[in-house]
Amino acid sequence: MNTKIVESSGPVLLVGGGDCAPDVLRAALAEADRVVAADSGAEKLLALGRVPDAVIGDMDSLSRAAQAQLPAGVIHRIAEQDSTDFDKGLRHIAAPLVLAYGFLGDRVDHQLAAMHVLVTRPDRACVLVGPEDVVALVPPELSLELAPGTRFSLFPFGPVTGRSTGLRWPIDGMSFAPDLRIGTSNIVDGPVRLSVDRPAMLVMLPVACRNALLAGLAAAPRRWPARA
Repeated sequence: MNTKIVESSGPVLLVGGGDCAPDVLRAALAEADRVVAADSGAEKLLALGRVPDAVIGDMDSLSRAAQAQLPAGVIHRIAEQDSTDFDKGLRHIAAPLVLAYGFLGDRVDHQLAAMHVLVTRPDRACVLVGPEDVVALVPPELSLELAPGTRFSLFPFGPVTGRSTGLRWPIDGMSFAPDLRIGTSNIVDGPVRLSVDRPAMLVMLPVACRNALLAGLAAAPRRWPARA
């Protein structure tokens, strides 16, 4: 069992070292009850004058100068190399929602690794927010209020089936898998209602849909349990 380093009854902001504009991060800071950095994400926060409540990771990319600015007890070094700093951070946060900035953009392998964590931690409500897109794991049922014409993509990280309304091309009766069928570049025609049978489907939307996605996740009637 992972000991929780940060606990909150409200949203937690988790910041990585990847692409994230300062003005975007500054706005996100105003929405979070607690702020956590994954390794070098602390440098982005310090540059905005915000000392994170915790810095979690293997500390292989956080400069000594930044470490010297952090109060005692803020750095939580996790040396194992079997998981990413994003995973280290997410699994040690207990909160109803984690907003993760600085994990999309830049390197494709880093983006895929972050998406993989969403699937391996299905009990954590987390939204990856990037310069162009937002990404989240689809809960058992999800309702989204999106403008007609919105780009709507579904990407499976394992075998999964589902049902939908409000999409131009419904997913009912289809079997999805990374090496079989994916669901990218669909289009919204009305209020979207999704249900899936396994915690293996990611939804990808334009970043302008962030608030709609957050509202849908908050209203979802059920969450997936933690993996055994």
